Amino acid sequence: MRSFRFLLSRRWLLFAVAVVVVAAATWWLGEWQFSRLDDRKERNAVVRANEDKPPAPVAGVLAPGREVADDDEWRQVTATGTYATEDTVIVRYRTRDGASGVDVVVPLVTADGAALLVDRGWMQSDNRGVEVPDVPDPPAGEVTITGWVRADGSGSSTEVHDQSTRAISSERIGDALDREVYGGFVDLRSEDPEPAESLEQVELPELDNGPHFFYGLQWWFFGVLAIAGFGYLAYDEWRNGPRGPRKAQRARSMPPSTGSIVPDTKDAAGESKKAAARPNSSGSP
Repeated sequence: MRSFRFLLSRRWLLFAVAVVVVAAATWWLGEWQFSRLDDRKERNAVVRANEDKPPAPVAGVLAPGREVADDDEWRQVTATGTYATEDTVIVRYRTRDGASGVDVVVPLVTADGAALLVDRGWMQSDNRGVEVPDVPDPPAGEVTITGWVRADGSGSSTEVHDQSTRAISSERIGDALDREVYGGFVDLRSEDPEPAESLEQVELPELDNGPHFFYGLQWWFFGVLAIAGFGYLAYDEWRNGPRGPRKAQRARSMPPSTGSIVPDTKDAAGESKKAAARPNSSGSP
């Protein structure tokens, strides 16, 4: 009976280590996808719960210098104030349906002096952005808005240069405009009075579970496949023995078969007759 001692060879040990690394990596990637699935389910639950709540006054949900609570994101709020159009901020690199564009953020100055950053919507433009004068004007005078609460962005993309940024951060924009602003911002749903020219409303989040479940299963399948492949190759070598240059060289070095060859007497007789019938090239009879 063959032995599995070949698994202790250097080649098989390295192979086993590689399979363990691959299996561990695919297990971790699967867990990561399932954790993202759990996060998405929690977010969807918050969005659904907040959709059923009536709009609340902004001061009851947001406050200057305070981060947006997780349970308040996508909560509907209302605010009344006057738009500070001179402090409009352009958010670049916003793509919809393959078209490049920008979001337009305008501070709404409320009665207590704090400004609420309102993302009034999207307009098509190249990725370099647009000049503030090219943006449709919001309603003049006192305006009441309703919108969805959003949490601030983070990282270097929130830096503000010349009233332009790549992601919205109330802290960064407040510092750039030298204004006191509420934490977070609001995606506009409606304005009263309505503007002469509206921007495209923000896109609401999809409330499905996304592809994370199947991505997680896919990663785990790759790990199981790597382990099963290792087991099959080990079984195949145990059953058939090692394959490779050594086995081929051993096959070439085997002596040829020593079995006797029986001459064909009929062919030999025929050749003799043919030789006798040939004319003598020397001319002798």
